Amino acid sequence: MTPFTLLTVALVAAAQAPAAPGALHHEQSDTLAVAVHRLADESAKLERDSLVFRLTPEPSTPDSRFLLAADTVRRRPRAVEISDAYAMRLRIHRYASYTMIPLFAIQSVAGNQLYQADKSGAEKPAWAKGTHVAGAVGLATLFTVNTVTGVWNLWESRGNETGRTKRWIHSILLLASDAAFTYSGISAGNTKESQQTRDNHKNVSYAGMASALVGYAVMLVGNH
Repeated sequence: MTPFTLLTVALVAAAQAPAAPGALHHEQSDTLAVAVHRLADESAKLERDSLVFRLTPEPSTPDSRFLLAADTVRRRPRAVEISDAYAMRLRIHRYASYTMIPLFAIQSVAGNQLYQADKSGAEKPAWAKGTHVAGAVGLATLFTVNTVTGVWNLWESRGNETGRTKRWIHSILLLASDAAFTYSGISAGNTKESQQTRDNHKNVSYAGMASALVGYAVMLVGNH
């Protein structure tokens, strides 16, 4: 019951209470005094309760963003172990690749000399014939070594997700070069038969070189 309600009840009771004319004034005064006293007590109590309410801190609600971040489990990258043999094969593969561009340049110059001589019917330069054969042997050795080391390391690193796409693109391009150079080497003995076979030999060789150079560039961009 609120203080104002108590005061109202007291006043109404004082007004309606039967009493003698002489005692009416005293009874009303006593009733009003009691009501005022109770009103003062209730007001003091309400003031204390209000003060306690103001001083009590509200419970803080944690930010849902921080709860979400704390509950989110981050996926840790899986460690991939490689063998010492992997590192050795990679080193061989990388150093052998440095000879590829010089061999391509030598083969292009010597092969073009032989191509022009066959086309015009002139005698083939001796240096061009020897250099072209040596270059072919060098390319065959290079691509055999790099195919073995590259495919082996590709299989061993199959569980490593880092750089996987680049490794596969590089491998596919270099395997395409293997196929082109194999066909070019087999068809080299038929270059004396016609101009068409010589054109075919040259075009396939250049296609193999282009594929290998793109594959080489892919790994350079990836810093592998």
